[in-house]
Parts: sequence; C-alpha cells; structure tokens
Amino acid sequence: MYNSKIIGLGYYVPENVVTNDDLSKVMDTSDAWIQERTGIKERRHVVKGDGDTTTSMGVKAAKVAIERAGIDKDDIDFIIFATLSPDYYFPGPGVLVQRDLGIKTVGALDVRNQCSGFVYGISVADQYIKSGMYKNILVVGSELHSHGLDMSTRGRGVSVIFGDGAGAAVLSREENLEKGILSTHLHSEGQHAEELSLIAPGMGKRWVNDIIEDNDPNDESYYPYMNGQFVFKNAVVRFSQVILEGLETNNLTPTDIDLLVPHQANLRISQFIQKKFGLQDDQVFNNIMKYGNTTAASIPIALTEAWEAGKVKEGDLLVLAAFGSGFTWGSAIIKW
Repeated sequence: MYNSKIIGLGYYVPENVVTNDDLSKVMDTSDAWIQERTGIKERRHVVKGDGDTTTSMGVKAAKVAIERAGIDKDDIDFIIFATLSPDYYFPGPGVLVQRDLGIKTVGALDVRNQCSGFVYGISVADQYIKSGMYKNILVVGSELHSHGLDMSTRGRGVSVIFGDGAGAAVLSREENLEKGILSTHLHSEGQHAEELSLIAPGMGKRWVNDIIEDNDPNDESYYPYMNGQFVFKNAVVRFSQVILEGLETNNLTPTDIDLLVPHQANLRISQFIQKKFGLQDDQVFNNIMKYGNTTAASIPIALTEAWEAGKVKEGDLLVLAAFGSGFTWGSAIIKW
C-alpha cells in the first residue's frame, strides 16, 4: 500500500485581462455591483484566434508541472483531464494532451464533474497510485468559458463570474503513509442538476436540425443557466460538511488546518467558510479576485499560486474543497 503525493504544480492563464469596467461597456453592470456579489475584480479571457484552447492551456500548465516534478514526460503512467468545456464533444481532451505532449500510449481519462472536477481527478489518481497500478499520474483542470457566455445584460448573472485558465499537478508514489494525500471524499446530488447547467443542443423536443432550422438569435438555450441563490445556499452547506468529513476521518480539527484552498466559486462563499471554521486570512488562499471562477482549473491554479508564494511548506496540512454543478462536491486532505 502506498500514498500519493503532489510533486509538481503548474498553471497557465491567457494574457488578456478583462476588468469589471470592461464588462460594464457591453452590459448593464458595474465594478461595485460585481465585487459586492462575487468579490471578482477581473478575469482572463482567451482572444479569438490566439490559439488558446481548453487542451492547449492544459498542455502549457502540464509542461510546467512535469518540469517542476523533476521527471520526464515519459515517466507519466496515466493522464486525467477535468473540464466542462472540452475542445470537442468527442474525443475528450485527455487523449489530446497525450498527443500534444508526445507522451507514450498511456491511458487517458476525462472527468466531467465541473467545479469539483479537479478534486474528483485527484481522488481517482490517488486510488490508482495507492493500489500500485500507476506511479506517476498527470491531473489537469482546464476551462475555456469565454467563447460560450452571453456577454450581454441578459446574461450578466453568469457571464461576469467565469474566466479561462488551466492548472495541473503531477502525483507520484509516496511510501511514507503519513505524508501525501491522506484521504478524499466525494459526493453528488443529481436531483438539482438543472439548477446549474447547460442543456446540450438536441436534448428534449428540439433536435439539432430543428435548432438550425429555427436560427433564432434570441435562443438562450445555448448559454449556461444558474439559479444563483439556490446554488450559493447549497454550496455553503456542502463545503462545510465535506471539509469536516475529511478532518474527522483523519482525527483532525479545523485548528489543524495550515491552508484551505477552496474552489474559487465566489469570494463570499470562501469568506463564509473561513468565518465558520475560525480560520485566519493566512489560512485560506483566494485568487478569484484576479481570475474569476475557472471551474475545474480553479483549485490547481490557486494551489500553484499558493505554493509559488511560499504559503505551502513541508509538513503543512492542506485541505482542498469544491462544490459545483451536478450537484457534486468533494474534499482532499493532504499532508505536504
């Protein structure tokens, strides 16, 4: 039996910065309105034609993570790619990463758990490594939201929140069972699936050929839908529950946490959780102010930035936690 540990981290975000003031020029909103509700000041958006895709951003993040891990790309035994915004309906981006990195013909798994995708991916990788099946696994979370958002007043409730970017981690075998990923905890509640969703074209009564024939510029079914207040209320409950579940499994308490890295959904959610657990500002890492909600990419981007800033040290107890569409939620307890 082994544990798994994170030995390399990397992230990539597009250069194009979109501020709240920039959004106020294309929709009825303001910097104050967005910051009050979400805490977001700016986000990164891909520029059409610049070559950035969900896969290519993931590849860039992965290259950094592999280099920092101190291994060769051919030491990677398996690839896990988490996203809700793949380049193609099929095939998934996992195989595209394998191709673009020039990795040998290892397995590639695509994870579709939205904001919880990276935690789910970490959990799968952890179990593969603990069983002895694989030694080095690349886990990528990458999202390109901006090309599918309703950038108008009609869509502002969703569109002001999301940004583009990618993060990656390399997990490797650890023989010291007191270090690395101590446990992961995953949950879902599908009865609320439509409260945060994008229904695929062709589902229900209207098939793809009907949509093409209608050619309706006011058709909102192409855009994501979110029942914001309902999602928020569920998020704060599930975040708390899954963090406590992870701590209790390992006979720990909130006072043992050195750093909480929550999914960057909304700064108000993170602040609520921080207050509930009595954590100080330096015990919670947030960067949603700069990047918005990058869904499956948010935790690896934040974790990488925290590590780069020296906020993650050997022996620290880290908690990763996420909640998102599905509903899905999860946590990972890590001894660094």
